[in-house]
Amino acid sequence: MNDGTGRVDLSFTVEEAQRTVRVPPGVTVFDAASWNGIAIDSTCGGHGTCHKCKVRVEGSTPITRHDLKTFTRDQLDEGWRLACLVNATRDLAVDVPPLTTRPKAATVGVGRQVILRPAIQKRYVELDEPTLADQRTDLDRLLAAIDDLEPVADLHVLRRLPTVLRAADFKVTAVIVDEALVDVEPGDTTTAQYAIAFDLGTTTVVATLLDVATGTPVAVASMLNRQQPFGGDVITRISATMMDPDALGRLQVAASESLSTLAIQVCTEGGVDPAHVYEVAIAGNATMTALLLGIDPEPLGVAPFIMSSPQPPDVLASEIGLSLHPRARATLFPALGAYVGGDIVAGMLASGMDRDKRTRLFIDVGTNCEIVLSDGDRILSTAAPAGPAFEGGAIRCGMRAADGAIEVVKMGDSDNPVELGVIGDVEPKGLCGSGLVDAVAELVKVGLLDASGRYVPEEVAKEVAPALADRLTMIGQERVFVLHRPSPGAEPEDCVVLSQRDVRELQFAKAAISTGWSLLLEELGLEHRDVQQVLLAGSFGSYLSAASAVRIGLVPKLPVLRIVAAGNVAGEGAKMALLSVRERAGARALLEEVTYVELSDRPEFNDRFVDQLGF
Repeated sequence: MNDGTGRVDLSFTVEEAQRTVRVPPGVTVFDAASWNGIAIDSTCGGHGTCHKCKVRVEGSTPITRHDLKTFTRDQLDEGWRLACLVNATRDLAVDVPPLTTRPKAATVGVGRQVILRPAIQKRYVELDEPTLADQRTDLDRLLAAIDDLEPVADLHVLRRLPTVLRAADFKVTAVIVDEALVDVEPGDTTTAQYAIAFDLGTTTVVATLLDVATGTPVAVASMLNRQQPFGGDVITRISATMMDPDALGRLQVAASESLSTLAIQVCTEGGVDPAHVYEVAIAGNATMTALLLGIDPEPLGVAPFIMSSPQPPDVLASEIGLSLHPRARATLFPALGAYVGGDIVAGMLASGMDRDKRTRLFIDVGTNCEIVLSDGDRILSTAAPAGPAFEGGAIRCGMRAADGAIEVVKMGDSDNPVELGVIGDVEPKGLCGSGLVDAVAELVKVGLLDASGRYVPEEVAKEVAPALADRLTMIGQERVFVLHRPSPGAEPEDCVVLSQRDVRELQFAKAAISTGWSLLLEELGLEHRDVQQVLLAGSFGSYLSAASAVRIGLVPKLPVLRIVAAGNVAGEGAKMALLSVRERAGARALLEEVTYVELSDRPEFNDRFVDQLGF
C-alpha cells in the first residue's frame, strides 16, 4: 500500500527513444506519461474502458480483469498491460507502441478528457482557375470552396494569396484560427497543425509542443526562467522594476528569451517547422504575465495589490519574441487576483474544480502559495505568503531540486537510522523542499522535535531516539541535526544539516498555508474531515510526501490516499485551451465563478497563524 512516501522512476521507450521520469508511488503509468508529454493512445481518459492504452512492462505486475479481456495469455506473459491500470509502486521499464490512430479525444491534465475542438483548422482545396467567364476574386474563389467556415482574411493572406495560388496550380491549404484566415499554403499541409503550451513559472518555464490534429504531445522541454538574476520570487522582481527604470525592459526580454529558447527546442526535438506553429497558450501568475507583456508590475507588489486587467489581450506571438508562424497568436490565461493568477486558473481548468461535486482543496505550494476550495457549489480562492523555504531559500543547506538534493528522508531503523533519497543518486549536497518537509516530519515522528518545533534536550533525545541522538549537535550557538556526513569525522559545518532556524522557516511557511485553507473551510462552513480530496499542484507539490505533509499540518489531517499529486496542472490547462475552444471559454468563465478572499485584511489572520505554528 502507498503510505505517501518515496519516489519511483519510470523509464519509457517510444520508437527507440528513451526517457526516464520520476513520479510519486501509486501514480498510474498512463498518468505519469501524460504529465510528462509521452503519448499513449486512449479515448476513455484512463478509466480502463477503451482498452487502447497498451504498453509492455518489464517485470511482474498484477493482471486485472480488463487486461484479461484485452490480451492473450502469451501477451500477458510478455508483460503487456493497460497503462491506466498499472500503478507505479516501484521502478519500471515501459515500452510504448507508437500511436497508430488519430484519436478524436485527447486526455490531458489529471483525469480530464477533452473533446478535440481546436481553434486551429486547415482545409485543403483544389480551385478552378480564373477565366474570362469566371472573374471572381482570388479570395472569393477560396472562401467559396470552404463551405463549412466563414473566415475573415487578414492583410498577411491578401499579400500572399495571388502568388501562392498560381505557384501551386490553385491547389492550396487554407489556415484558419478561430474566425481568422491567417494563411494560405501551397499543396496539402493539413497534417501540420501545431501549437505550444507554456507554463511560465517564476522559477521554471515548461513548453509542450502539441499536434492539435490528433491532440497528442510531440515534445516537451523545460528550463530555469531567465529572470532569475533579478530575484527568485515575484516580489524581488517587482522591486527591481521600482529601483531601476530599465529593469522592466530587461525582465521582459528575459521572459521572451525563455519562451523562445524552449519553442525552438521543442520544434527541433519534434521535427516540426516553427512556421507550422499557429498558436501558443501561456499560463503564468499575474506578475509573470505583466512582465512578459511589458506592463508595470509595481501595483501588484504594494497594497491594495491591483492588476491592470484580469484578462490580458491576445497578442501576436511575434510581439513577445517568438519566431513561429508570422500570424501565430498568443493567448494568456486570465487571473483572479494579484496573487491568484493565470497559472492557477489553468490548474483549476485542468483539475475540473468547477465540475466536480466533491469537496476538494487545491494547493499550489511555492513561495506564494495559492489555495482553492470547492464544495461542489461555491469556489473560493486565496493566496498565502509561504516564503522561500519550499524552494530551498533561507534554509542553511537548502538548494533547488537538482542532482545532489536530498528529496526523501526516512528515520527510525536502528540499523540504518537515517535513509536518504537523493536526486541523481549522487553524494548529497543539500536539501530541497520535499526533503525539508520529510526531515521535519520524521524528526517530529521520532520525538526529536517537540510540538513547538524546538529540538528536545540531549537527555530526552538519548531516551526517545538513541540511534539518532548523536546527530544532534551545535554549529556556533545553534542546534542542528546532521542528515549526511561526507566522512565519518566530518565537522558539522561540512555536513548537510537541518538547523533550528530551518525548522522555524518551515513552521512559518506551513502556518501561512494551513491558516489559508482553514479560513476558506470556515467561510464555507466546513471542517477538515469534510475535504474529500486534496490536490497538491506544481513541481514541488508533485514530489511532496503526502504522509509528511499531513504530519506537519501542511494539509488537513486526512488519509494519504485522499491526497493526490496533481502534476503540472498549469501546463495541462494551457494544453486544454489549445485543444478545445470550449475549454478556453471555460477558463474565462472561472473569473465569474470563483470568489477571491483576501487574507491580509482578516483581523483573525494573525491569531490563527500563531495557532498553526505548532506541529
